[in-house]
Amino acid sequence: MPKLSVVVPLHNVAPYADTTLGSLARNAAGDVEFLLVDDCSTDETPSVIDRWAARLPQARVIRHDTNVGIAAARNSGIEAASGEFLTFLDGDDWYAPEHLARLLEAAEELGVDFVRNDHVQATGTSRVIRRAPARVRDRATDPRAGIAYSTMETMVDYPFVWAGLYHRRLFEDGALRFDSALRTAEDRLWTWRLHLRARTCAVLGLHGIFYRRGVTTSLTQIKDSRQLDFFPAYDTLLEELAQDRDAELLLPKAVRTYCALIAFHSEKTGEYEAGTARSLRRESIAALHRMPQHVLDHTLMTMDTKRSTLLRRLRDKQKAA
Repeated sequence: MPKLSVVVPLHNVAPYADTTLGSLARNAAGDVEFLLVDDCSTDETPSVIDRWAARLPQARVIRHDTNVGIAAARNSGIEAASGEFLTFLDGDDWYAPEHLARLLEAAEELGVDFVRNDHVQATGTSRVIRRAPARVRDRATDPRAGIAYSTMETMVDYPFVWAGLYHRRLFEDGALRFDSALRTAEDRLWTWRLHLRARTCAVLGLHGIFYRRGVTTSLTQIKDSRQLDFFPAYDTLLEELAQDRDAELLLPKAVRTYCALIAFHSEKTGEYEAGTARSLRRESIAALHRMPQHVLDHTLMTMDTKRSTLLRRLRDKQKAA
């Protein structure tokens, strides 16, 4: 059994796939396997995958007959993985040499369920280190401690699933699969579930993964209804948290983040397709009504004036209706 399985979903990333897959070659070791998931690409991505797979004996190629999205593509990799640990790499990002070896060594030394790490944001030729928002580093902690404090940025606000390493015991019995119904925000819901399910974790000061920004085909750049999947993601999260033993402690963080996302997208309404903009407003009003109102009231009192005013006006629309 390999020590580590790296799941790499790829869909129409031909201009970047050589960099991504080449970085795997610079991290290849006998105890690492690479699961390359071609999510029904229609450009030159499949040929790039085949070329690198021939050079990487540790690589296995998984092909989808239809495009099912990044959540389902990651799930395909999880199902095929045989490593003691799992990690993920998006098809347009890349690793520094020996990054995986350092990450794996640290995870084994700490003996935790998962580790998270910093990353480098790459925009054109610009490089900026983005630090994971952890108060404690390089030692084992309770993952739930990375959720609380609703007014602070915490580890559930760092939804980069590729910036970490996860023991396979977290995935047993079908657990920790990505919600394939979500086209976006699947990483946010998954990160919350990770912190709720695991018992131990650690945050490391490693930054050997490069996150490419400014890609026009990236899901972060779309202007259609896929941007609105944060609504079902956070509705699901609130339903699950309502049954959690720490519900009263954790709900304020989830509600505040949900509100912040509604405000963020509402301020960008003019950039979206007309139908998406109308749906955003309608769904925002309904979502504010669905939230636990006592938690929402406190959230609005503690948010900045600009966002709280916007959200209060939206909630008043629901009351008027």
